[in-house]
Amino acid sequence: MLFDTRTVTLKNGKTAIFRSPEITDAAEMVDYLKRTAGETPFLMNYPDEITTTVEQEEKYLLAARENPNDTMIVCEVDGKIAGTCHLGCKTKIKNRHRGRIGIALFADYWGMGIGTAMFHELIALGREKGLAQLELEVFEGNQRAIALYEKMGFHIAASVPNAIHLTDGTRWAEHIMVLEL
Repeated sequence: MLFDTRTVTLKNGKTAIFRSPEITDAAEMVDYLKRTAGETPFLMNYPDEITTTVEQEEKYLLAARENPNDTMIVCEVDGKIAGTCHLGCKTKIKNRHRGRIGIALFADYWGMGIGTAMFHELIALGREKGLAQLELEVFEGNQRAIALYEKMGFHIAASVPNAIHLTDGTRWAEHIMVLEL
């Protein structure tokens, strides 16, 4: 589903543009996926696990733009992608009241208010779609993200112990957080 472009003023006074992804963003999006995965251990993939080609990303972005149950938002600062967020709505009769969200930003853009602004957009979209709750997963120890999610009204509803195994042997729980709308 297409997102109506919005402009947001960041904490540092810069302007961010929230918009739908364009097919022409595909190469930059592949780079974004790999680079963000390398900047933090709190995303599901390691950079070398991301094998998406530009052509595959083009197809993915086209499908996301056309799917009424998915909304992706790209955050652009100074003409470059700074991060993305996504709302995917469930479609079965028994669970179509639920939406799943995800967000990631380049580390250079942390602390500027982008995450908070993105969450305001995702929550508004969830309400517009008539959802009863939004859900997300977060790794144990990701205090920056957990603090943001709690600030936005989410709470930990469940935890899966040892759900995440890092290559260095570290094991983390994965928390499922929920916001009732």
